[in-house]
Amino acid sequence: MFTLAEVASLNDIQPTYRILKPWWDVFMDYLAVVMLMVAIFAGTMQLTKDQVVCLPVLQSTVNSKVQPDTSGKADFTTVETTTGQEEASTRTVSLGSAPTVTPDILLSRATSSQYQPTESGQELKKEQKDSPGRKTNLDFQQYVFINQMCYHLALPWYSKYFPYLVLIHTIILIVSSNFWFKYPKTCSKIEHFVSILGKCFESPWTTKALSETACEDSEENKQRLTGAQSLPKYVSTSSDEGSPSASTPMITKSGFKFSADKPMIEIPSVTILDKKDGEQAKALFEKVRKFRAHVEDSDLIYKLYVGQTVIKTVKFIFILCYTANFVNTISFEHICNPKVEHLIGYTRFECTHNMAYMLKKLLISYISLICVYGFICLYTLFWLFRIPLKEYSFEKVREESSFSDIPDVKNDFAFLLHMVDQYDQLYSKRFGVFLSEVSENKLRGISLNHEWTYEKLRQHVSRNAQDKQELHLFMLSGVPDAVFDLTDLDVLKLELIPEAKITAKISQMTNLQELHLYHCPAKVEQTAFSFLRDHLRCLHVKFTDVAEIPAWVYLLKTLRELYLIGNLNSENNKMIGLESLRELRHLKILHVKSNLTKIPPNITDVAPHLTKLVIHNDGTKLVVLNSLKKMTNVAELELQNCELERIPHAIFSLSNLQELDLKSNSIRTIEEIISFQHLKRLTCLKLWHNKIVSIPSSITHIKNLESLYLSNNKLETLPAAVFSLQKLRCLDVSYNSIAVIPVEIGLLQNLQHFHITGNKVDILPKQLFKCVKLRTLSLGQNCITSIPDKVSQLLQLTYLELKGNCLDRLPATLGQCQLLRKSGLIVEDHLFDTLPSEVKEVLNQDTSIPFANGI
Repeated sequence: MFTLAEVASLNDIQPTYRILKPWWDVFMDYLAVVMLMVAIFAGTMQLTKDQVVCLPVLQSTVNSKVQPDTSGKADFTTVETTTGQEEASTRTVSLGSAPTVTPDILLSRATSSQYQPTESGQELKKEQKDSPGRKTNLDFQQYVFINQMCYHLALPWYSKYFPYLVLIHTIILIVSSNFWFKYPKTCSKIEHFVSILGKCFESPWTTKALSETACEDSEENKQRLTGAQSLPKYVSTSSDEGSPSASTPMITKSGFKFSADKPMIEIPSVTILDKKDGEQAKALFEKVRKFRAHVEDSDLIYKLYVGQTVIKTVKFIFILCYTANFVNTISFEHICNPKVEHLIGYTRFECTHNMAYMLKKLLISYISLICVYGFICLYTLFWLFRIPLKEYSFEKVREESSFSDIPDVKNDFAFLLHMVDQYDQLYSKRFGVFLSEVSENKLRGISLNHEWTYEKLRQHVSRNAQDKQELHLFMLSGVPDAVFDLTDLDVLKLELIPEAKITAKISQMTNLQELHLYHCPAKVEQTAFSFLRDHLRCLHVKFTDVAEIPAWVYLLKTLRELYLIGNLNSENNKMIGLESLRELRHLKILHVKSNLTKIPPNITDVAPHLTKLVIHNDGTKLVVLNSLKKMTNVAELELQNCELERIPHAIFSLSNLQELDLKSNSIRTIEEIISFQHLKRLTCLKLWHNKIVSIPSSITHIKNLESLYLSNNKLETLPAAVFSLQKLRCLDVSYNSIAVIPVEIGLLQNLQHFHITGNKVDILPKQLFKCVKLRTLSLGQNCITSIPDKVSQLLQLTYLELKGNCLDRLPATLGQCQLLRKSGLIVEDHLFDTLPSEVKEVLNQDTSIPFANGI
């Protein structure tokens, strides 16, 4: 036997699940508990008191000797006055005939027996004479035997098993009600949802976010009523011609809230969030995001709940139908024919079921409960199909709060929220805070400002190569407000900050002229844009897709330098896909690192203003270059890694070109170099990292050439024509296959930097040391066996590379190179040790002359 507590545990649901139990489920659980109690009570009664009592029917006396004034009570009185063998016989006769009398006659007998005891005794004696029963001493055992047989033969099965059926049905209903909490594919999601929901409800950020919203709304209403706009904002000195259009991604709200002079509208107790609470809230945002992605793609929980409700409804109909048929079978009187006449002498018995009355009342109670249960099931089905439960709208929450971006949800996520609403709609409202990106951004902003204080940012400020104050922020959730308090900052780098917002406080940074946006589609307020438009001079934008470039970039009309690094493939975005560069009227330097196939037309919009154009392709062949002819003012042109096979003819039209860099292409021949004679201003030609095998003699026509870079090619000789360029100051032929340095090199009296590292030179001509202006001489990784003593003629030499040769000693005359020091002498240590000690001392002396190698 099991206890009631063990049975009740079948319906024991974790208390945390109560928020997913609507009122009808709770009510049905209580009904199920009551039905369970009915089953247990009925079963207990049956186990302790259930039995039938049977008496034989006397066939010879039933129809002839039934008097209205006889009664069972008189019979029992008579039996008590007799003794011995006669008593047993009398008891058998009288008890056998009593049940055949109708209840009305029995009642009259009971009344009359009080006044006619003598007549009853006489009648009993007459019936004894006609009794066919067998007189034995086992009459008690006979009736026990008959009672047991008739309990199984005469009593209907429903009277015997009714409590157990009720117990089974109730257990099935309980299981059906709570199956969706236990099914493996749903219980994990439900547990996760309940856990997240509870944390979201109790999170300090939820209260603070809603309180801050109320605070902001009241303050905005107050400002709107009083018209308080007394704070100064940056006033642009330029016209509104460059104002952003309606499609420009800027913050539409006024920048006063973030202005330099006005404190933020906040209540410290609201906006200041403990670091621990902030981290927990950020973790909740991530959990909600992942849970939504995990649950929204299916509707298993909804289908399972509908299925179990349908099962309960069908179960209710089934129980009601068959119970209605068997309710009348539970009766007090039953006829029994056990067919044991050879044992006791009687063939028919009338029996009474002493539990019939109680069971019938319990059955009626059970039917009443099951009817109520069924009506609730029908209501549940009506609720399930009346509204679309696989869609949930936060429209009301969006109206009541400032979080207008809370998305509507669907499928199981929506169904769980609908169930929660039946418990308390406040849960969904507070949960919606963690679905809002605006709320998440506010949290990030508060946590960010709490972590990145002015003092911490000041520690990250450094000096760059141009001796400017630079701050680099990497992978933050936003731009800390304290950044805009660094008024002496020159360069600001923002990298991998997807939610970067530049507020009006940037107008304080009067020294800011250079901005880097690396994978950072920053948004700006109107006041901030006006400041950037008039003060920003250099902008670096690195992106993956051209859509990441902020549209306001193309409206910075005072911009001087623009660096674009990212995918600008013409097939995807119609050649840069920019709004237009036409507004950048002061743009002088344009640097594009991408995968272009032709010069973008939008670049030609600013072609007349450009002085420097740099295009770095990622190995994509640059085919169409005709638009270069429009860039008449370009002084520096770089076309690197563009898979060029020849020098483009369009370059020869650039009359103002001073420097040409064709690094890392596939150029094999440079016969077109003769056309450079028309470029009178060309002073620097960089053809390094190509496949050039020879230098044409026509190079002599480039009279003004001062720098020639031919490193990392396939040259085997240096023609004498190269050394006719009297203005040449820098010659770089490193990493080729040159074996001999021509003696004509002595003609380059202005040569200051000569690089021939990584070749096959074995002998240094004495004429090399006639180039007395040499400051840099790179001779490493060759086959040189000795250094002539005439190296002492190079009085201006500051850098000498000899490492990787076949030298066995260094000339002592190195000490006469007045500007050469050990830091500028690149040689093996053992060779340096061969120098005399006085030479070593000279080379080890400090010098205040800055080192420069010209590269």
